[in-house]
Amino acid sequence: MKEKADIGLVGLAVMGENLVLNMESKGFTVAVYNRTASKVDQFTGGRGKGKNIIGTRTLQELVDSLERPRKIMLMIKAGKPVDDFIEQIIPYLDKGDVLIDGGNSHFPDTNRRTAYLEDKGFLYIGTGVSGGEEGALKGPSVMPGGSKAAWPLVKEIFQGIAAKVPDGTPCCDWVGEDGAGHFVKMVHNGIEYGDMQLICEAYHIMKDILGMSADEMHEVLRDWNEGELDSYLIEITRDILAFKDEDGKPMVDKILDTAGQKGTGKWTGITALDLGVPLTLIGESVFSRCLSAQKNERVEASEILKGPEPDFSGNRVEFIEDLRQALYASKMVSYAQGYVLMREAAKEYGWDLNYGGIALMWRGGCIIRSVFLGKIKEAFDKDPQLKNLLLDPFFKETLHRAQESWRKVVASAVISGIPVPALSSALCYFDGYRSERLPANLLQAQRDYFGAHTYERIDRPRGEFFHTNWTGRGGTTASSSYNV
Repeated sequence: MKEKADIGLVGLAVMGENLVLNMESKGFTVAVYNRTASKVDQFTGGRGKGKNIIGTRTLQELVDSLERPRKIMLMIKAGKPVDDFIEQIIPYLDKGDVLIDGGNSHFPDTNRRTAYLEDKGFLYIGTGVSGGEEGALKGPSVMPGGSKAAWPLVKEIFQGIAAKVPDGTPCCDWVGEDGAGHFVKMVHNGIEYGDMQLICEAYHIMKDILGMSADEMHEVLRDWNEGELDSYLIEITRDILAFKDEDGKPMVDKILDTAGQKGTGKWTGITALDLGVPLTLIGESVFSRCLSAQKNERVEASEILKGPEPDFSGNRVEFIEDLRQALYASKMVSYAQGYVLMREAAKEYGWDLNYGGIALMWRGGCIIRSVFLGKIKEAFDKDPQLKNLLLDPFFKETLHRAQESWRKVVASAVISGIPVPALSSALCYFDGYRSERLPANLLQAQRDYFGAHTYERIDRPRGEFFHTNWTGRGGTTASSSYNV
């Protein structure tokens, strides 16, 4: 074992332990620290026994065990615990040392921490890490941002542990300064919310409209995973549907229908509102989890509020193909909205994001990994300034082909009383985005009527604003604020 470790890692929970083992398996010596020292002993005497892992029990020991410039990665709970640890470790560090936050921190916190630590002469990286327990151990997607000078110091380690696409390219590259890495991870998680909700709605339709069993749905998902929808989330859904409880019945049918969340989807939606981006599908996915959590209230409401009983009389095989196309088209909208959000954030924060590179980082290791991401990379390789993925020829042609099936599925769900907020909001976004004229002219008239907020006219140049005295009782004074 080397006398000094290449990197230190703080926080030996599931992700931390597995990242350490991943690093060690790639030839790096890792020093580990946990606030509860017994956890270090358990790990070094258990999964880490006989490996190039140095257990430390104090911050001084941790720092002394590292090669300079020191690199310390935090895998601890986001929020105040990160700030607290930064303050604890600073007295032990030297100028040029690197602190790395690998947790799900909110990107404004990473913006703030980067500036704070750089001002003190240190370097800071906020990196998204996606892939769950298995990804952390075998190869996650890694999305680093922060102090650009820190990237050369960690590049070998990060790209060494990251998942690889078939040609060997690592699913890790520098994202951008300040909180760019955590921002991209936040958008990844928002898209993850959308993908999961879309799959759940397809499941709901198959189960309650088509009356399919878990085993039958398993077969459908198996087929889907061998085509355009090939992805990690389709793959695990396929496996979940086939899993049986001890009594031989499907485990999925015994799980309570209340979904949890850790907040990254909510952050994505709030950020979209702040930046004025219509992130409708991801927003609906977050709200769907909130509605699922109102289980007791929904049970009561089910006895009072009645809707139609699903009654399908069509061709089941054809409808399942319609559902597949609707799911694929909606998935495209979800990613398109996420990329628009990243584009607007790049303008707002001065980041130079490589959109094709981000798709490559998501191509392996992470939760939203899929064959589909290769098409996103191709789109941005062809046109790095692409405004919206839906305008790329491949996406446009696919949506046009899927459109009839998409509408059939959403209409059938609505007629049958099955909620499909993600599938329907994706279709509404598509229809809204392709509309040359929307009813916002009436909305602007309403705003001007009650608040003198002014409007623009189609027969005058953009940028000229007008106010009408709608009642004859108002004056000519207009509001000074106008937000398009």
